[in-house]
Amino acid sequence: MTPGKPQNIVIVGGSLGGLLTGVALKRLRKDLNIRIFERNPTPLLQDQGAGVVAGQDVQKFFKTHDRSQTNLTVPSHQRLYLDRKGSVIDRKDQEQQMTSWDLLYHLLRTNYDGTETEYAKVPTAEHGEGKTSYEYGCTVTKVETPKSSSPDRLDFSEPVKVAVQHKSGESFTTDADLVIAADGPSSKIRAEYFPDLKRTYAGYVAWRGTVPETQVSQAATDVFVEKFPFFHTEGIQILAYAIPGPRGTTKPGERLLNWVWYVNYEEESPEHVELMTDKEGKRHHITLPPGGITDDVWARQKEIAKEILPPQFAELVEKSQVPFVQAITDVIAPSAVLDGGRVLLLGDALAGFRPHTAASTNQAALDALKLAETVDRIVGGGGMEVLKEWEDEVMGYGKAVQSHGVQMGNRSQFGEHPMQR
Repeated sequence: MTPGKPQNIVIVGGSLGGLLTGVALKRLRKDLNIRIFERNPTPLLQDQGAGVVAGQDVQKFFKTHDRSQTNLTVPSHQRLYLDRKGSVIDRKDQEQQMTSWDLLYHLLRTNYDGTETEYAKVPTAEHGEGKTSYEYGCTVTKVETPKSSSPDRLDFSEPVKVAVQHKSGESFTTDADLVIAADGPSSKIRAEYFPDLKRTYAGYVAWRGTVPETQVSQAATDVFVEKFPFFHTEGIQILAYAIPGPRGTTKPGERLLNWVWYVNYEEESPEHVELMTDKEGKRHHITLPPGGITDDVWARQKEIAKEILPPQFAELVEKSQVPFVQAITDVIAPSAVLDGGRVLLLGDALAGFRPHTAASTNQAALDALKLAETVDRIVGGGGMEVLKEWEDEVMGYGKAVQSHGVQMGNRSQFGEHPMQR
């Protein structure tokens, strides 16, 4: 029998991974006290206009836990491959479901802490769901586990001490039975345990943007709407798909076309440095946010699009108003269960996937669903062996998909893709 039970749970990070975990734990109805600490200083995280392929675990999660039962996705019925002229050179019937970061985030907030948005109605709370809080402007600065923590025995008799710095400058410490690090691929919690483990740049970036579906030509509509088109040429891949529009609408005519364009940049080359330096002269290393790209760099990229991309893709790039750039990186932690099971890593904090896998959000949903089952078993008396089972499953998934993503990306950007033209 495990000494004590996990009652007070702290989640570090309030993006999708943290919220998926918070909702899954809340739905256990075990009267848990769940606190999410998010370092962003605003009440809501800002949408970057990113599309998300909704994998099986994402769909399962929202079907099970979204009490608003909001329509989540836009369907894609075919994968298409285009040549430089924009002609379809190959097609494959394949059903996939596409959504947006924006819609997922707001639905999770609605379900987690009852945040009122224009995306969905707040569901009625149910007995046993305990307390939830989303505390923004709060940076976790230290996690101190009891000295009694044993690597082989799960023991909740003494609390973990979590130090937090508020954006006001004030600091405080709170007790937790379990700390869950869902603070993304640059996880500060992971860095405390594995200081030598760093995100490594893969040699290329993803340009990203969206365009309202009503603003593109019929030729573009024919290949983008409810289809998943790709174009490959040497050192370049671009793809696009339809996603929910403003306030999460999936109504035809009101959706967005989301595109992702992978381009090689040698690390610290003049082109790379120029790209990742914003309008204010600030250098970014991972994400150059919307509105940050300099006018000269963006104008040049649109000209490159006209020269080398199929006309439908070049049109999307030309008509995008607020693009952004993300560096592609690799990282994976050696373990998910730390400090005698009192600290856990999940989602991107555990394994950062290349976006070719379309699996990052799916990983977060899977990790959260499985963790909720595990916590339920621990509350029922399970011990370290239960957590180890969870770790084996999420680490197995993380290693397999992370490795596959590296292979996909390297073939796309530095090898020869079968559909390369």
